[in-house]
Amino acid sequence: MALVGVRVIELAGLAPAPFCGMILADFGAKVVRVDRTKTSTSLDTQARGKRSVAINLKSAEGVALLRKLCVQSDVVLEPYRKGVMEKLGLGPRELLKENPRLIYARLTGYGQSGSYATAAGHDINYLAMSGLLSRLGRSGEKPYAPLNLIADFAGGGLTCALGIVLALLERTKSGKGQVIDASMVEGAAYLGSFVWKSQRVGLWSRGRGENLLDSGAPFYDTYKTLDGKYMAVGPLEPQFYEQLLKGLQLDAGELPPQMSFSDWPEMRRIFTQSFASKTQADWSRIFDEVDACVTPVLSFDEVSSHHHNRERGSFVKNSSGEEFPRPAPVLSRTPAEPCLASDPVVGEHTVEVLQEYGFTSAEIDKMLSDRVVECRAEKAKL
Repeated sequence: MALVGVRVIELAGLAPAPFCGMILADFGAKVVRVDRTKTSTSLDTQARGKRSVAINLKSAEGVALLRKLCVQSDVVLEPYRKGVMEKLGLGPRELLKENPRLIYARLTGYGQSGSYATAAGHDINYLAMSGLLSRLGRSGEKPYAPLNLIADFAGGGLTCALGIVLALLERTKSGKGQVIDASMVEGAAYLGSFVWKSQRVGLWSRGRGENLLDSGAPFYDTYKTLDGKYMAVGPLEPQFYEQLLKGLQLDAGELPPQMSFSDWPEMRRIFTQSFASKTQADWSRIFDEVDACVTPVLSFDEVSSHHHNRERGSFVKNSSGEEFPRPAPVLSRTPAEPCLASDPVVGEHTVEVLQEYGFTSAEIDKMLSDRVVECRAEKAKL
């Protein structure tokens, strides 16, 4: 796998940083999640392929231990607000002094500088501050945040993973590590570069939800079928739009021109009526034979059984029978090999990891007895 040999210390957090760590683990990195002691369960649902070490960071010994793990690693991934790691004496200045090759990734909502650097927030706040939220939503309705995908996961975890891989690549030339300041506001904004850069061509000149790609166009939307399911419709180009009308058995001569904005409400009414006349399965069979950019809206229960996804093996199951997307993209020589074992419990791999990092059995036993660390390996086997 592409990242084999890369050691990552991930400070336990929620959503964005765990996703970043999972990406690195999927592609071969050894990711150790550092959990707090006296924590019965982890909220990390993105723990695939990681190992867990439980350290008491309220003790000087625990902080010293974490420091040793960090300086012996390639990457440190931390999701805390600005200043938290510095208070522990584990900021990038201290750690890079001991290990100049260290990649220190800081994933936060607002970044390491600016008046909001220490403020709390969530995906919807970062999306709002990026400018993108103002563009999302139906015409005449308030802005709408699509789950917590754009800022948390795309602008946050995925962008941070890209930064880490870029820093690792650069290190092969310079031999030096560096600090990554991954702001979810800026990551989301960067993700929206197309929206920013396409303003000058008039693509977003109308109000929210009234443009070509934001649900304004009747030929770029979803439609309910006879059985209460939905079809996704996206034939922007004239040749695909022509095929849409063919599949719906509509006469182009009896419809207004495709780009007649004032007629879009009437076109939407006609499309709504047409799609409601058949089931999703019926429409899928029709449009599988017509190149019209029309596809079924698949539920999580249906997605892996669709013939295209099944043929590519796009979804896999772990040892517990839980289904998840195969890591993307697919590399021809060094593809990701996602771990199919159950996610680690807090402290499951404490002893194993400490041994790998060079601690003796006597040192580990003392840390366990002093409650500097916890190990729940036995519980994990039950």
